[in-house]
Amino acid sequence: MTKQNKSTAAMLRKLPSVDALLKEPELENWIAQTGRKPVVDSIRRAIDDIREFLMTQTPTELNEEAIRQRIVTDALRNLTSLTRPHYRKVVNATGIILHTALGRAVLSARAIRQIQDELSGYSLLQADTETGKRSRRDEYIERLFQQLTGAEAATVVNNNAAATSIVLNTVASGKEVIVSRGQLVEIGGSFRLPDVMAFSGAKLVEVGTTNKTHPRDYVNAITENTAAILRVHPSNYKIQGFSSEVSLDDLVEIAHKHNLTMIDDVGAGALIDFSQFGFEPEPTLMESIKKDADIVTSSADKLIGASQGGIILGKANLISAIRKNQFARIVRVGKLTLAALEATLKLFLDESIALSEVPTLRMLRRDASDIAKQAKRMASQLAKNITGVAVETAPGFSQMGSGSLPAQNLPTTLVALRPENIGAESFAKKLRLYATPIFTRIQNDQVLIDPRTLLDGNDKIIVDAIQMILGKKEIEVS
Repeated sequence: MTKQNKSTAAMLRKLPSVDALLKEPELENWIAQTGRKPVVDSIRRAIDDIREFLMTQTPTELNEEAIRQRIVTDALRNLTSLTRPHYRKVVNATGIILHTALGRAVLSARAIRQIQDELSGYSLLQADTETGKRSRRDEYIERLFQQLTGAEAATVVNNNAAATSIVLNTVASGKEVIVSRGQLVEIGGSFRLPDVMAFSGAKLVEVGTTNKTHPRDYVNAITENTAAILRVHPSNYKIQGFSSEVSLDDLVEIAHKHNLTMIDDVGAGALIDFSQFGFEPEPTLMESIKKDADIVTSSADKLIGASQGGIILGKANLISAIRKNQFARIVRVGKLTLAALEATLKLFLDESIALSEVPTLRMLRRDASDIAKQAKRMASQLAKNITGVAVETAPGFSQMGSGSLPAQNLPTTLVALRPENIGAESFAKKLRLYATPIFTRIQNDQVLIDPRTLLDGNDKIIVDAIQMILGKKEIEVS
């Protein structure tokens, strides 16, 4: 046995037992919180890790106390990682309002209160309080959509891709559905409309070209096997220049003249007219219903600001058939989604309340001068209190995100940070690994913070995090 092997064997003999480590005060405290098994598992993992380290590396001699302390530290880290919520609060400093990776729409305070107050125990989901009999779980949501949009009926599924799939499967399984080539979109996660249609059992019939589709293209494509026309709002991109699409009015006329179902997928699901705030027109649910589309689908979060879901509105007989579809149970939503959606939709009963209380709409309409003031305050505070970083403000743009309001940049003022002794990528990573993860943007070796998407209290979290990472300036005493 070589001298190195003898040294490694000697250190391996110093590994303490699990029972001995369980008596460490810090680990005993964890047993009181989590029970014995998670602590034992974490200790065993820490022992395995240091055993592998000792056997594969050439470490300097470690005494028994150093080995013991390293195992305890690793076990505590394992326990923290195991027990800390993964789905937890983060700071969105990216300026992307609907950031898919960060949970998209921020729920309103009213929605959070309803979930906390009404769902803490048993809750009314699908029972009729008057008769005591089972009811439809989407019954009240339907009434809200009827009032807000004028639709005959409505239901909700778990996202808009599911809404599109179940609608197509219900009205066009084994039959043809006509779609413009300019609307064959790919949404997040590489989900493509042709694939969604194939999954539904409907047969895609493409018409027109990428940039131009005419009414005659739809008419010429209709056969005895055609079941529907589908219009898809290309909410995650925009074709500009020499382009045209057939209006919903014309599509409805063509569909109904040939006894076809007109399906309108409006994507982001606006319940208000965003053009009044200077944005380019976005199709609203009410507009599609008013123009007599048979079925309208959209997301429930995005421009509505509820939790993720898929909205299906339309003619009562079609919605009834969708509810009876064998896949309806697969894509149905639970009480958390319904409660959040109910609370959010009630805000839209008065548009002024929705504009002030739905965080998505508040961020979207935030005044540029207000953002600039916040950016300057943050930059001043950071420059004053933190060492080793150049801080400045700079003009920039925020985005709606998640395929909403494409190509419509929102003017903002950014806080630009350039650390002296650490690269922007490393600095951004340290911010993401902070106790409350902070997500930023990186550009030109600068870390950028956009105040548009910061919530109350986020400023302090960011300043505290940067102070910890880069160091706090010493207070000069005169």
